[in-house]
Amino acid sequence: MPKKIKDKIIIGLVGEMVSGKDTVADYLAKKYKSKTISFSQPLRDILDRLYLPQTRINMATLGTLLRAKFGQDLLAKTIIEGIKDSKNKIICLPNIRLESDMTELKKFKNFILISIETDQKIRYQRITKRLQNKDDKNKTWAQFLKDSKLATETKIKKISQKAQYSINNNTNYPDLYSQVDSIMKEILKNTKV
Repeated sequence: MPKKIKDKIIIGLVGEMVSGKDTVADYLAKKYKSKTISFSQPLRDILDRLYLPQTRINMATLGTLLRAKFGQDLLAKTIIEGIKDSKNKIICLPNIRLESDMTELKKFKNFILISIETDQKIRYQRITKRLQNKDDKNKTWAQFLKDSKLATETKIKKISQKAQYSINNNTNYPDLYSQVDSIMKEILKNTKV
C-alpha cells in the first residue's frame, strides 16, 4: 500500500442523485481542507473532448462502455492515482455509485463510506434548481424517475447499507452541516493518519 494513501482519510459519499453529496463535499473542502476527487470528472473530460453534452445519460452510457471495455474498476484506479497525487490529508469522493467504485478503496483502512439519504420529492425539487448537468434544469418528474433507473443509480441503496455513517438531508444547511461535523469529529478521533 503506497504510503501517500496510507496517510490519508478517504471519505466516500454515496447517495441517490441530488441527495446533497456535492454540498457535503464542498463543506468538507471549506471547513476540513479536504480535496474533492470526483468519479464523474474523467467522464466529463471525455465528453467535453468529444464535444458531447454532459448529460446524465451520456455520462452513464460512457461510464458503462468504459467499464465494459477496460474493466469495472477503471474509474476507481483513476481516482486512486488522483488520491496519490494530492497533498491533502482528507480526500472526499462525492459520487460512489457502484460496488466496483469501492473495490480498490476498501483495501485502505482509512476509507470511510457515508450515506446521504434524501426524500425523492426533495431531490426532484433540487435537481430543477441547479445546473450541474445540461439536462437537469427542465427535467420533468417522469424524466427524473427514468434517470433514477440508470445503471449508475440502481445500486446505490444496496451500497448505502454498507456505509459506516448516515446523513439525513431532508431539512436545511445548518442541520446538514451539524451532522457532517458530528461524523467528522468521530472520524478524526478514531482515525490514525
